[in-house]
Amino acid sequence: MVSQDFPPAPLDLDQLAATLRPFGESRMLPPAAYTSAEVFGWERRHFFGGGWTCAAHAARLPNPGDQFAVDTGNGGALLVRGEDGAVRAFANTCRHRGHELLPCGSAATSKAIICPYHSWAYSLSGRLRGAPGYRDLANDEWSLAELPAAEWHGLVFVDPSGGAAGPLPLTELDQLIAPYEPERLVIAATHRYEAAANWKILTENYQECYHCSTIHPELCSVSPPHSGANYPLAGAWTGGWMELREDAATMSLDGRSGGVPLRGLSAEGLRTVIYVGIFPNVLLSLHPDYVMTHLLTPVAPDRTVIECSWAFAPEATAAGFDPSYAVDFWDLTNRQDWGACESVQRGLASPFAAPGPLAPDEDAVYSFVTTVARGYLGERVTERPATFA
Repeated sequence: MVSQDFPPAPLDLDQLAATLRPFGESRMLPPAAYTSAEVFGWERRHFFGGGWTCAAHAARLPNPGDQFAVDTGNGGALLVRGEDGAVRAFANTCRHRGHELLPCGSAATSKAIICPYHSWAYSLSGRLRGAPGYRDLANDEWSLAELPAAEWHGLVFVDPSGGAAGPLPLTELDQLIAPYEPERLVIAATHRYEAAANWKILTENYQECYHCSTIHPELCSVSPPHSGANYPLAGAWTGGWMELREDAATMSLDGRSGGVPLRGLSAEGLRTVIYVGIFPNVLLSLHPDYVMTHLLTPVAPDRTVIECSWAFAPEATAAGFDPSYAVDFWDLTNRQDWGACESVQRGLASPFAAPGPLAPDEDAVYSFVTTVARGYLGERVTERPATFA
């Protein structure tokens, strides 16, 4: 969630102006936004490394001393649960010779942060505690570089820029997310996917059901593809809701639930599914009985790693609980989506590819691509207007 000004991205400014025209007149982002290594490098530095980005589920750090290393667009970050229960983030680099404190993607539990190279040791708050062979090293001077970190409804966000992004700008989204209590839920399944598509194509696909009648017959059997509406609230996120069919209790292959309804939902909440994309890398799907989260990690212009997790009410996850009713449905739907997104990626590599128009059902896509376009121009994407058109 970029909130500071940046130099413009290496793109045709006239094509970005076409993206920012009013809804109904605008065009999609230029193909280079999805295929160019230079644009991808700019995004890594400024979208993913220059502001708030989701780093992990807080469930990876349940206890004091738990540590987890993640990649960001601006170097690695080490997440740590302190003795006081707070999550902190540090640049994943030892102050001695720069060795990683933990390899990216790995976890540890210890009362201290210890570099595996020369055994420099730091407290869980990042202060240097000891360095073999040194007697008078100034501990405060050689503390780890701390990065802003925040827990939000079971997710850990980090600002790899070191603080330029300001407070986490999700206040207006709280009213939608809070009734689902994601921080209370238990993750019962996680799948890792790798899609041969740009991260933005995956998000654009998530933000519309214009394609559902064509490639998602299973989804359409439990949720009318043209139901619901999108939210006009401001901020670095886009989202909307869809209805369940009358005979469906949730999103599953037969419409039946194998869990229990989430306790904080209204009667309306028990009949709808909310879909929210938090810029730049979180997709939250809120169901009557579970919450599904996609965390996107771009690794190349045409390659994205997706971690998909399913969380359920703790009273549902007793011995013998089977989350497959939700997992099987979305694993099938995910793979249908990834196949379509990969085809879009290949098509955008054609020399004949050009920015196309947006259909009336693609207002949330418009919200997302205009957010991206304003970011490309160096504007603050957390200040998206409270309209889609």
